[in-house]
Parts: sequence; C-alpha cells; structure tokens
Amino acid sequence: MLNRRIIYRLLIIVFLLFSLSGYAQTGGNYDFKFLSLTNSARSAALGSYWLPVKDGDVNNILFNPSLINTDVNRSFALNYINNFGEINYGYAMYSHTFKNVGSFAASMQFLNYGNIKEMDESEIYYGDFSANELAANIGWGRELTPHWFIGANMKFAYSSMFYDYNAFGLGVDVSGTYFHAEKDLTVSLVANNIGYVLKPYSETHTEDRWLPFSMSLGVSQKLEHIPLRYVLIYNNIEKWNLRGNSIPTKTIDPITGDTTTKKSMDRFGDNLMRHLTFGAEFTIAKVINIRGGYNYGQRQELKMETRKGMMGFSWGLGLNFKRFSIDYGRSMYHLAGSPNYFTFSANIDRLVAKRSARPPKSYDEKD
Repeated sequence: MLNRRIIYRLLIIVFLLFSLSGYAQTGGNYDFKFLSLTNSARSAALGSYWLPVKDGDVNNILFNPSLINTDVNRSFALNYINNFGEINYGYAMYSHTFKNVGSFAASMQFLNYGNIKEMDESEIYYGDFSANELAANIGWGRELTPHWFIGANMKFAYSSMFYDYNAFGLGVDVSGTYFHAEKDLTVSLVANNIGYVLKPYSETHTEDRWLPFSMSLGVSQKLEHIPLRYVLIYNNIEKWNLRGNSIPTKTIDPITGDTTTKKSMDRFGDNLMRHLTFGAEFTIAKVINIRGGYNYGQRQELKMETRKGMMGFSWGLGLNFKRFSIDYGRSMYHLAGSPNYFTFSANIDRLVAKRSARPPKSYDEKD
C-alpha cells in the first residue's frame, strides 16, 4: 500500500497538471510542434506518439520519463524517419543509472526541412536556404514503490527558419506510471511540452508562445495465455472538443435536397473517438513482433472524402536479436505517401558481452 506522503505527492502532481493545462489548448498556432512528433518505429506502428509500456524499451522514455529506471540502464536507441520530400527527422537517446543517485536519460531530436528555394513575388530565384529544428532533453526517473514510478524531462528547443529567424524554447515533461508485474499491466499519465518560447522568431510574434502542450492517459497489458499486448491511449485530456467548429452538424442530400442534422450522441461519439488510439502487438517466439494500430482522429483529419484509403491505420515489424533490436513502422498520413520509421536499439552490456567459451569436444565427438 502507498503511504500518505506518496499519495499526497501524486495528488499534487495531478492538480498541477490540470492547472497548467488551462494555458495550453490544442488547435492553436504553436511553435516547436516537432516536439510532439512520433519518435520510434514501435510507437508509430501502434498508432501513437508515446507508449505506456514498461518492458525495458528505451524508446518509450522520451515522452514518458516515469519509465526511466534500471530496466533501461546503459541502453541507447537511434531513430530515423524518412518523411515527405526532403524532410528528415530523427533522434538519439541514451539512459544510465548511477548508484546512489538515480536513473537519467539524455536525448537529441532533429528535424531538417531540406533545401528551400528563395524566390520573390516575381519568381526571381535568389538561391537556397535550409530550415532546422533541434531539441536536447535531459530526463530523470524514480521508483517510489515496486508499483509506482515518476519522472520528468527538461527540454531545450531551438528553431532556425530563413536566415536570421531563430527561436528558443524551454519546456518540461512530467509523468507517473503504475505497473503490476504479475499482470504485466502498465498505466501511465503524461503531460508533455509544459513550457514557453523564450525567444520568438521576431519581436512582433507575441501571441501563442506556449509549447504544444498535451496530456494523455494510457494503458497496456500483455495477455496471460496469448503472446499479445494491447495498447489503449486517451489523448488530449486538456480539451474535449477536437472536432472544431468547421465540421458541419447538418448535411444536405445531393439528390433529394433533404437536410439531415447529426444527433448529439453522434457528435459525442465522434468527439470521444478522436481522443482514442488503439494498438496491438503480437509476439512470435520472442523474436518477431507484428504490430498494428488505429488512430480515428488522425483518419478524420487526413482522409479525403472521395478516397479515404488507409489513413489513420499503421503497422510495423520488430526483430529482437540477442544483442540488439531493429524495428520498422509505417503510419498512413496521405494517399501520396507516408513516413517510414526505422529504429535501432541495444544495451551496451549485451552488445559488448563476449560469447561464452564453447566447451572442448570429447574424443568420441566427430568434427
């Protein structure tokens, strides 16, 4: 059982999270939106940008710092995302546990928009320029009890757009996790990008200087008799209406001309589904992971009415070798193409470990 001091601390953290959510609503124009991009092939394949999974995967701690613990000690990950056109995104992460100090993690994110042609209104070409965004993260995690974990990230974000247009931001992530080892159940509450743009692109840019804040609740569990893990995430707790005001509540039949009004329960269900993300991971012989996910909100925002395709769906594959893991993920964004996610992760101790010496053959053993 948790003692009263821990319960009070958790209640204070939850209260602060909901208080902070008041200043950062989704749907506005915010800088450093790349801080909310999906980071790993596994999370992309499962349909979300973060995962409530405590299984030693170092990729999960970037957005969920409460998973920074001894499970990911001396683990590192390299991620690369091949996006549309010349846009490239990736990150590198390393975690280390120091005796009598705690568990820490450091990471670096980058986003490069490629070469952009500079032209004026008369289409006179002046040359090329590039745009880049970077973020350095330092994370800390602590185990309160065998079941409860907390953690926080501090991030320094930098953006360079069009020569002298630079911006600098400072933010934090905080999260808490409940883990039940016997049931392999993980429940996490995360608040990402609590922060402010300290230096905007220009002095006239004084509005919407908050980072892209979001709060989410997620649960995952590996089933007992089936090698299957499910993931369910409720995103954007801080804002209920994700439909926006641009979606009409009335539709007109093109043939009869009759007007149909969407029922309030239909609008409620549509809004609720926009918050939810579903994912599943099937493991074969502890070596191969087959993954799939569905993001209803992403599908509604990116689909084309004339051809909906597979927008909102995602899939991926993971290969677990003895010394390292390789993952691939693909999330469907547009009919013209979708980004490909590649992840390489390993633990240094296992990576450099020497193979055990083979015992000498007996004399009656054939070569």
